[in-house]
Amino acid sequence: MLRQWAPRINLVGANTIDDLWNRHFLDSAQLHALIPPTVGSLIDLGSGAGFPGLVLAILGVPNVELVESDARKCAFLREAARVAAVPVTIRTARIETVPPHAVDVVTARACASLDQLLQWSQLFIGPHTLCLFPKGEHAAHEVTTAERDWSMQVTQHPSRSDPRGVILCLQHVRRRD
Repeated sequence: MLRQWAPRINLVGANTIDDLWNRHFLDSAQLHALIPPTVGSLIDLGSGAGFPGLVLAILGVPNVELVESDARKCAFLREAARVAAVPVTIRTARIETVPPHAVDVVTARACASLDQLLQWSQLFIGPHTLCLFPKGEHAAHEVTTAERDWSMQVTQHPSRSDPRGVILCLQHVRRRD
C-alpha cells in the first residue's frame, strides 16, 4: 500500500522506497521494546506515513494518536489503519493546535530537531511521560543544544536499523526557567 501511495503524496523519500523494511518498518518497530508494558497512551507527532505511531499501534500499543497536518497523508493513515484493522486516532492538525493532554509516550521520527520536538511535546508531557525520538548521527549535538533550554534525563540506545543512529529516551522533561 505504501508503494502505491508514496509517489503521489511523498510519504517517504524516493531513495528509501526500495528498503522500506529497514529504513521505515524496523526503524519504527524497534521502539516497541522501549515502551513499558503498562503504557496506556501514545502520541506520534508529524506521523507522515505512520512511522513510528501506526507501526507501534499494529504491534499492540493502545490508544495511539497520530498527528499530521497534511490531509493527504491523513487519508493514507486512515486507509492503512483500516486495512491493518488497528484502532488509532488520527488528527489532521498542526501539532501546536492539538489540545494539550498528558500521554504516557511521545514519539516523532524524521520530524524536527530535538529542541523543536520538545517545544511541541510539552503540550503532551506529564510527570511520567517517556519521549522516544529516533535520531541520526547528529543526536549528541541535538541533545547539547536542547539542554540549553530543557532539563531532562537522557538515555541513548543504538539503532537496530542504522549504525549511525540512536534512539533518544527522555524522561522528566521540563523547560528550564
